[in-house]
Amino acid sequence: MGERVETGVIVVGAGFSGLGMAIQLRRDGREDFVVLEKADDVGGTWRANTYPGCACDIQSHMYSFSFEQNPDWSRSFSSQPEIWDYLRRVTDKYDLRRAIHFGVELTGARWDPDEGRWHVATNTGAEYVARFLVAGTGALHIPHVPELSGLESFRGTVFHSAEWNHDYDLRGKRVAVIGTGASAIQFVPRIAPQVARLDLYQRTPPWIMPKPDHPIPDWARRLFRRVPGTQRLYRDFLYWLLEARAIGFNGHPRLLKFAERFARWKCGAAH
Repeated sequence: MGERVETGVIVVGAGFSGLGMAIQLRRDGREDFVVLEKADDVGGTWRANTYPGCACDIQSHMYSFSFEQNPDWSRSFSSQPEIWDYLRRVTDKYDLRRAIHFGVELTGARWDPDEGRWHVATNTGAEYVARFLVAGTGALHIPHVPELSGLESFRGTVFHSAEWNHDYDLRGKRVAVIGTGASAIQFVPRIAPQVARLDLYQRTPPWIMPKPDHPIPDWARRLFRRVPGTQRLYRDFLYWLLEARAIGFNGHPRLLKFAERFARWKCGAAH
């Protein structure tokens, strides 16, 4: 029989969701919570994914906690190391590590209606008991490998972008990439100049739009540090700019015709 830990709230996962929940609990004056994290550090998908070009796909000033803005993002779309570093800094600032149980993975949970509490089983054998169970688990680090005929007999090197093999040198190799999702869109341009040949297989072609990425000027970072309200205004601008697209996605697709024509023009110009 393993250890039994009783608390008020169990948070599963130490990525953006789990850390945000833990911070809000502490800001509300609660200390009766634990965070279960199966890895040995915080960060979630930003700890696990390390493929070339890994970065956020919305602006950094949006892809961060609204209550913990970072004036020092180096680019408008920050890279994986910078985002992971941000999450570790936030973790330390709010003294969350003492509440995080690293190397502990949830393997099952049951609700006891008579007791009014959750009983959580873990890979360590320890049982955690609490009234509230918050799932902050993500799925963007879990590889999904399609059932491809002949894959089991392929003699070359195979790996998923979520488990990038940094020990294997792709330079001068013939490479096949399956899929054109968010990960492939980022790493394909990085490896294409290095490999001898690259074949890209996709089921459904996506629309290709330019990414408005650029370095954040030093003067802007100084302004955000010295006058925090300016960063809030900039973030609000980005928020409404991105939210405006929802009108086209929800019942008014004709409003996206301009984007379609622009994408077609870009593809034509590229060829």
